[in-house]
Amino acid sequence: MNEVKLSKRLEEVVREIPAGSTVADIGSDHAYLPCYAIVNHIATKAVAGEVVDGPFRSAQATVAENGLQGKIDVRKGNGLAVISPGEVDVITIAGMGGALIRDILESGKEKLNGVTRLILQPNIAAHHIREWFIENDWELIREKIVKEDGKIYEILVGERGNPLAPYSDRKQAELLIGPFLMKEKSDVFIEKWECELKNFQNILKQLERATESEDTKAKRNEVMEKMKMVGDVLS
Repeated sequence: MNEVKLSKRLEEVVREIPAGSTVADIGSDHAYLPCYAIVNHIATKAVAGEVVDGPFRSAQATVAENGLQGKIDVRKGNGLAVISPGEVDVITIAGMGGALIRDILESGKEKLNGVTRLILQPNIAAHHIREWFIENDWELIREKIVKEDGKIYEILVGERGNPLAPYSDRKQAELLIGPFLMKEKSDVFIEKWECELKNFQNILKQLERATESEDTKAKRNEVMEKMKMVGDVLS
């Protein structure tokens, strides 16, 4: 059996898997995450889902190299189509955009029966996931932020519960920025949002040069509102 190593961000994802879980890792790529979870006795069984042929074959190879064919089922399919309702109790999705993760959850909602925890690592636009949680009665119970190879990632953990529990009267800012992350204000968090603030400023400059229309006016107001929310949190 080969030693399975994970990146820092995937290690943080795995730490959120309760011991004894059955896990589906969607967009599993090389299946490193489920292999690590099985080898380290965190998960008892796993499904590695991949829609693209190359990563699907890579996942099969990793599972075979580690002799885990009896514990990990590598399946080819789109999103949650690779699992059946009640088959797993934890779903992990890492390394995609927040909007794509939301769409995967939305299109596969009927597959979430029996799932008790969602562990999601969006590369960008985590607010789409926070909004989806509220709309579908999932409670955001924890957030993490990690820096790896010069990039910053957020990890969101959800369970069934009160979807409004983590939010206050600053809900719009918390949806954008993260209610738990806002409270912690780690160095990595500050670095991320200082960078985002500069991005918003650049977008605003471009909009000011654009031809005036209802669309540009609305977009400018939206960017200014985001800048205010981020500025208030950082101050």
